[in-house]
Amino acid sequence: MLSLLDLRARIGDGRLTAEGAITQAREAIAAGDREVGAILRTLPPGPVPAEGPLAGIAVGVKDIIDTADLATEMGSAIYAGWRPRADAPVVARLRRLGAVPLAKTTTTAFAFLDPTPTRNPRNLAHTPGGSSAGSAAAVAAGLVPLALGTQTGGSVIRPAAFCGVVGVKPSFRLLPTVGVKTYSWALDTVGLFAARVADAARALALLAARPAIDLPAGDPGQPRIGVVRQDFCAPPAREALAALDRAAAAAERAGARVRDLALPPLFGEAFAVHPVIQDYEAAQALAWEYDTHRDALPPLLRAQLDAAREIPTEAYDSGRRVAHRARRSLKDVFAEDGVDVILTLAAPGPAPEGLASTGDARFNRLWTLMGVPCVTVPVETDANGLPLGVQVIARFGDDGRALAAARLIERALG
Repeated sequence: MLSLLDLRARIGDGRLTAEGAITQAREAIAAGDREVGAILRTLPPGPVPAEGPLAGIAVGVKDIIDTADLATEMGSAIYAGWRPRADAPVVARLRRLGAVPLAKTTTTAFAFLDPTPTRNPRNLAHTPGGSSAGSAAAVAAGLVPLALGTQTGGSVIRPAAFCGVVGVKPSFRLLPTVGVKTYSWALDTVGLFAARVADAARALALLAARPAIDLPAGDPGQPRIGVVRQDFCAPPAREALAALDRAAAAAERAGARVRDLALPPLFGEAFAVHPVIQDYEAAQALAWEYDTHRDALPPLLRAQLDAAREIPTEAYDSGRRVAHRARRSLKDVFAEDGVDVILTLAAPGPAPEGLASTGDARFNRLWTLMGVPCVTVPVETDANGLPLGVQVIARFGDDGRALAAARLIERALG
């Protein structure tokens, strides 16, 4: 994989030019994407910015995020060849920082569940996850050092775990979702993928214009970590629990204070209302596509929208009230239980075999609903070479703390 910080260091000391770094990314895509299929289209060669804190960094952009110089097709034939007039603000910010949004990456149609043909670079017989399939796979395959994705259920954290890269779902609305195709305005969150935690922290700090998010060079101290196994949903695979235990033990060896943490029953209720909120909003967000192009929608999405039209407004309003209570209660969990971060599962297990499924978001959707920052940390690989990861979660707005704890675990795992 390509490290953003390593590339920037080589550019800074003159061993590499920004133009040379972008050329290397183009060559990597040409040579390495044939089997993986993460990239849909790339910018034609042109001038490369030589200045800026992300100069020389090629970025993959999920194909539901607007780019003025590349088609944005939403993973759907309905939008074939569609060219926005403007960049989404998060893409415009990348350009101002000197980065090159070089490639559009595959997405499931409208960021739902119907799979893409993208394959997992760690084992081509397995899915990379979804809906940010191409972005996770592009970083894992070493095609680009940074990629943008989105998460409504688990579409950053889960594919990062499946592909063995770092994924960051920031605090809700830390990065703007303007210019991003909406599925659920109460849940959609722009996130990113990178090779290492420090790479992701630097990118997020720059994108959000919040230097405090970046990681300090010194000792991270002794974070208090609560390990959550989320017993209100179907259990994970044995390998996933083993990876969680290994990460917790590594954190403890590194000086963290680790203990088990059980969430109050309210969080089981919140977990259950996530799909109600998501689907009720999706039925409105995709009303034009459904009303005018229903037969062109892929089967899983079409069936979901059929059902979503029957969700009563009262159920949606009730779900929002449950979510609000749970968000307030989560603040108390951190404060009263004396933990700085939560360590929990990133996915139910390794990436499923085949491309028929993008995996299950059951260990992600509660945290998306809570709006809190989440970071995937790769832990190990199984006998088939498939990665297993965990996620680190902090209070809303405490993205830097989540990243600092994630780096401590990353380093402790070696």
